[in-house]
Amino acid sequence: MTGPLPLAVSIGDPAGIGPELIAEAWARRATEGLAPFVVLGGANVLAEAAALRGLQVPVIKVATPAESLTAFATALPVLGDEDSFYSPGEPCAAGAALALHSLGSAVHLASEGLAGAVVTAPVAKAELARTGFVFPGQTEFLAHACGLAAEDAVMMLAGPSLKAVPLTVHVPLAEVPGLLTTDLIVRRARIVALALQEDYGIAAPHLALCGLNPHAGEEGRMGGEDREVIATAITQLRAEGIDASGPHPADTMFAPHKRATYDVALAMYHDQALIPLKTLDFDKGVNVTLGLSIVRTSPDHGTAFDIAGRGIADPGAMIAALRMAGEIAARRRNG
Repeated sequence: MTGPLPLAVSIGDPAGIGPELIAEAWARRATEGLAPFVVLGGANVLAEAAALRGLQVPVIKVATPAESLTAFATALPVLGDEDSFYSPGEPCAAGAALALHSLGSAVHLASEGLAGAVVTAPVAKAELARTGFVFPGQTEFLAHACGLAAEDAVMMLAGPSLKAVPLTVHVPLAEVPGLLTTDLIVRRARIVALALQEDYGIAAPHLALCGLNPHAGEEGRMGGEDREVIATAITQLRAEGIDASGPHPADTMFAPHKRATYDVALAMYHDQALIPLKTLDFDKGVNVTLGLSIVRTSPDHGTAFDIAGRGIADPGAMIAALRMAGEIAARRRNG
């Protein structure tokens, strides 16, 4: 295919809020200016989820990704016959199998140059594990599918107010100090800087690195990692021409006047990045995987089984993920 490509959307766990938010995003496609997208499987789930939410969303099966470009104006296109019962709030093995097949199919389309990006709806990791899924999450699956080491697929959370990267992710807090090394920080910071240049058009991005300990260690009095590991990494990044600063005390660097001074915050652990992002941009936060050969975004929320099918889930993050995927895909295509 040449020219614009559809976005490939994985349906996520069909018992979660993903299907209804995908349908809601299609219903708002014109007002939100969304690029055409195709969902991989789950036609019945999508139709029932839309109806339960009170949406008029015709669902049409297409035979090729190219067909979805013309179908998108009048119907929500679905590629593939895989499906499941729609039981909101009640995850099951069949639903997890659909979620996994949809994810794999979406990644395959993007890897083969038949889709411009992958947008993943949320999955239930415990349910996926019961199908034999061996990865901690979708990010690690994508890294493996793209032939990358897991540490070279970097999670960035992006919202209107903040971009933040957790340098360690789904690990116990007690293990973080031992996992943080100068090499890890430098390696991931390079990926972040390059992605901001190529995918976000920021010519000289400023990376602000959080300290690990209170007050960024108080010159070693509250822990030596800030001075011995993080500051050393910053010195190396600056020597490579990357605009990096810190380590900054994490309790002040997310204040409005501080956020205005950098393009992305590099946090040392999961909650140090996600608490400010979700506080500021809960309904508009996007999970972007940096370092991949393909574009991948996802709404920065989970399956929310407790509210699935009740028509109250906010579609903002799903719409933001679709919009961001379309923008990055267009920049890569024109770039």
